[in-house]
Amino acid sequence: MNPWNIFGHDWAVEMLRQHVQHNALRHAYLLTGPSGVGRRSLALRLAQAIQCQTPTEPGVPCQTCRTCRQIEAGQNIDLMVTQAEAEGGTLKVEQVREVTKFLSLKPYQSPFKIVLFLRFEEANPNAQNALLKTLEEAPGHALLILTADNAEQLLPTIVSRCEVIRLRPTSAAATTEFLASRGVEAEKARLLGHLAGGRPGYALRLASDENALAFRAEKLDDLRELLASSRRARFAYAEKLAKEKDTFRQTLFIWLSFWRDVLLCAAGSDSPLTNLDRAGDAARLGERLSLAEARRLTEQCEQAIGRLEKNLNARLLAEVTLMDWPELKEQKPD
Repeated sequence: MNPWNIFGHDWAVEMLRQHVQHNALRHAYLLTGPSGVGRRSLALRLAQAIQCQTPTEPGVPCQTCRTCRQIEAGQNIDLMVTQAEAEGGTLKVEQVREVTKFLSLKPYQSPFKIVLFLRFEEANPNAQNALLKTLEEAPGHALLILTADNAEQLLPTIVSRCEVIRLRPTSAAATTEFLASRGVEAEKARLLGHLAGGRPGYALRLASDENALAFRAEKLDDLRELLASSRRARFAYAEKLAKEKDTFRQTLFIWLSFWRDVLLCAAGSDSPLTNLDRAGDAARLGERLSLAEARRLTEQCEQAIGRLEKNLNARLLAEVTLMDWPELKEQKPD
């Protein structure tokens, strides 16, 4: 474990620690990588390293003082955490204007006023343009940290004004070991290590949220049943699914992970599957579908996610997705 007690990303921790230690902080950082990979944890630890009043060594926060505890909870007077109201929502220009007001005031008890923008890819164009102005005119005591899935989702002019730190997923084995060290039972840790796709934060959330695992199991069961269902049943399911955008989005991601497993099976690949507990289902479908069909279904699911993010008609999207699935009778569970 590195000095900041962050799992993985040792190189990023060391680079940021050096920035703090040598007073070489940039005025803005952009942390990119998939959700759950550790962007928020790294951003908060950087804020702690900057503001901690009793560091254990230069650039290393104590994580126990009042300031560190407040930052960890996102409640420090010189820290502002800004994000869309819900995942998949929109970060609006009014929120960026509140940030500008916050940064116009001098720090109360710390060297910097720090703003953390979570999931900044959800910022609408006006919000991104407003932040660009803030980046160009921010006072010397201001430090901004942005997180996003990838830099390509943001205005190039914003990216060019930030120090970009690209966080990569860890291996399934490393994530499994990490979960085991946190007391997760071995078999469950192995499953979650694969399900998380190298995202330790997401793996921890799954480990502590039985509802999330139950939701996943339900949607995978639904997929199996839908493949054997009539068009009428699929239309009824699509109508129900489209009522909640966030539920629809989560369902598509679960289905995508399974279709990728089916694609691996159809291709005869030795790569480890994501849904280890559904390996039998994936193998049977991989035998019944051609490689081209498995690839088409995987790509279709990826496209559906993108179209949903663009606010296309959710019900129509759900109907088209399910109607395009093959009809495969007698799907047997493991």
